[in-house]
Amino acid sequence: MYSHGSESLIKQAREIQESELQKFYSRLVKLLQGKEFGHETIDSLQRLHLILSATKYTRTLPAELQKRLLSLLSSPVEQLQVLSSAVLRETLPLPGQELNYNQENISQLNSYAAALLLSQAGSRSELSSLCSQLLRSLESRQSEAPTHSFTHTLPILNSVLTHSPECLSEDHLTLLSKKLVDWLRYASITQGGGASSGGFFTGPRSRQPAPIAELDGTVSGDFFTVLCVGQGFTDDQWMNVYSFSMLRHWLLTYHSVSSGNIAADTDDRSEVDGSVVSMVSATSSSSRLLPPKERLREKAFQYCLRLIEQSDRKAHKRTDTELQKACLVEAVCILDCVCVEDASLVYRTFPCVKALFGRLSSDLTFARVLLPIAQFYLNHGEMAAVDCDGVWRLVFGRFPAELFSDPFLAHELLRFLRLNLDSLRLRVPQYIRSFPNLLKFLAWDSPAVVDDFVDLLPSLVTAETAVELLHTLLDLPCLSATLVLQLRLTCTPISEPCGRGLLSLDAFRSTSFRGLFLYLLRAEAGSGDTIDRLSTLHEMLAEAADWPRVIQCAQTVPVMLHIFFNAVVAVADQKLLAHLVLVMLERSSLLFSLPAYIKEIHRVFSCHLLRLCKLHPSLVVDQSHELLEFAGSTANVYSKEEIYTHVVWVLGEYLSVSCDSRCSVRLITSCFEALEAVLFEITSSAPPPGVASPAPRVVTTLMSALAKLASRSHDLIPRVSLFLSKLRTVTRGGSVAWCSDEEDLVAIVTRGEELWSLLKTPGVAQSVLTPPPHVTTPQWHRDTNVSTPLQLRTLTSLTHSQ
Repeated sequence: MYSHGSESLIKQAREIQESELQKFYSRLVKLLQGKEFGHETIDSLQRLHLILSATKYTRTLPAELQKRLLSLLSSPVEQLQVLSSAVLRETLPLPGQELNYNQENISQLNSYAAALLLSQAGSRSELSSLCSQLLRSLESRQSEAPTHSFTHTLPILNSVLTHSPECLSEDHLTLLSKKLVDWLRYASITQGGGASSGGFFTGPRSRQPAPIAELDGTVSGDFFTVLCVGQGFTDDQWMNVYSFSMLRHWLLTYHSVSSGNIAADTDDRSEVDGSVVSMVSATSSSSRLLPPKERLREKAFQYCLRLIEQSDRKAHKRTDTELQKACLVEAVCILDCVCVEDASLVYRTFPCVKALFGRLSSDLTFARVLLPIAQFYLNHGEMAAVDCDGVWRLVFGRFPAELFSDPFLAHELLRFLRLNLDSLRLRVPQYIRSFPNLLKFLAWDSPAVVDDFVDLLPSLVTAETAVELLHTLLDLPCLSATLVLQLRLTCTPISEPCGRGLLSLDAFRSTSFRGLFLYLLRAEAGSGDTIDRLSTLHEMLAEAADWPRVIQCAQTVPVMLHIFFNAVVAVADQKLLAHLVLVMLERSSLLFSLPAYIKEIHRVFSCHLLRLCKLHPSLVVDQSHELLEFAGSTANVYSKEEIYTHVVWVLGEYLSVSCDSRCSVRLITSCFEALEAVLFEITSSAPPPGVASPAPRVVTTLMSALAKLASRSHDLIPRVSLFLSKLRTVTRGGSVAWCSDEEDLVAIVTRGEELWSLLKTPGVAQSVLTPPPHVTTPQWHRDTNVSTPLQLRTLTSLTHSQ
């Protein structure tokens, strides 16, 4: 996590001796006694901060040093303010030297001193007292306070809102709401100092303040907003900007804090009839009749509508265009916030938001603006009875399909989905159908979005989508490679070092294979569970196996599969689970050609095949034909060891009348014969050239499965016993061709002897190899017919004092 040099510095800071530390304190005090502070002082303060923050113990500084550091908080050098505040936050204040501001000097408080003051607040009452002082300072006339006073006060109050909103009383809320209304709506409409356009001619007329302008250069004809420009700004214009920056946070906090004071709020409203309030709130002049909370809401509403109007102007600078987008995002979020608090505003807001969507929806450069609009439609579209299909076609259609490579949009869109998961599932059918499109974000940049999909994937699993979703997850590496090829088509084709072009890019261009790639790039589910020519697709994309993006995607798929299977158990019936078992068997040989990926997928399949069969043992009978066909193939022993071993174990464990009454002797016999043939083949000859010997686990699992099946159909016991006795005889001669390791061979023979001994007494063999449920899942601590509960109660009474 840290470089070697950083770790060395931290270690030195932690191991510094007390004597050396005291000398360092004395040297720093001498440096701080000077009138000017150079690089040595800065370096010493940085070292002091490292020493204090590198240990978990809080230190107390000498009184003189503490005093000097407190004085630095008001230094004109910002770097000294930052360092002194950071150092003091790591220490315990000495008695009598706590940072303290009263009503007379509260205006001198800056951001760094405020951070220290907030960190030293010992109780909610202290924070509330600080808020009172700050708010009273806001009531003073602007000419009486320093220029920086108000601009520092709002960030401090915002910090209190973030960490401890309950410290604000109803009076605090009312006062700040009134001030925000004044700053937002009634800021100066002339430019600040330095706005002279007279050049060398500085007569009285040229020194008159010029009006503020819009971003397109025209003179502003309305109130000041953050999108107004000028050569200089007045203090109240700066407060307008600060107020807008914290407005949404304030509205949300105000709503939550004052919800406990509804009675008091109702008393305020009682002065004006509710119907009158809703009627007069439409105009600015009559909004003065509203209580502070409603008045702030009304002014925020007007401010945001003005921003939306200003955003339609053509800005001269690129930076101003980006500012327009950022303000649009904030404006729509604030409108959403005020409509949540006051539903009557929905009908006044929707025409504006709908027009804004119509203006921006064709331009994907405004995608991050369109997401808050989608949030507005989701929250209020049903109430306003508007058609939202166009919004969802854009969000779930064009955004993932065309902007999957935009990391900022990916983060914002997936965050939007996570925050609104329940509403989307219930009210937006396009959400679940669009999973092939949404998974493009995962295929493109797996590490960045995997946490989002851990939360989202279970919501995409339904009985209708489960099979197609499983295939899509398994094909994610192919989708990742296809997205890379799609982007490369828009630029000069990249050639490999050997000089030839990418074969996969040629295949992507080819009309013969276009259908395969179009299926991977589909936007919605429902066009089929998978494609027929998967092996062909894997061959065409074989060279993508070493692409970093594809490798990262392949590493993510096992995690997603675990989440998928955990979710599908809750929504699937037995018929669907049987289908999924079949898909696992089929796809175990149709995976993207990446050895590590194939191995991991087989491990996941094995785990969940076992789990599904344990939950529904009758699945083994339902899919007995497919399971026997898989287990009867000797090639699977060598190429799919993990999943093959578990298939054999499942057949031996659950192919029983006790698990499913449909299990006949004929079915047990056919299974026995298939497994017997495989076991005989792999133990009677050497493995194919270039292939490793069968794993000992495969051999012992086959032997155990045969013994279990024979214990349920006693006619098969002689055949198993004959094989086991032959195995013991053959291995006495030393090494065998199918097992090169002597220890493995001994383990196999030992297992065979155990099974052979058990099968000599069929009744015991059946109870041992297929024990009844009450033996495998004992609950002796609850069974009143045995003595264990009495013993436990006695021990409890002895060990616990009365």
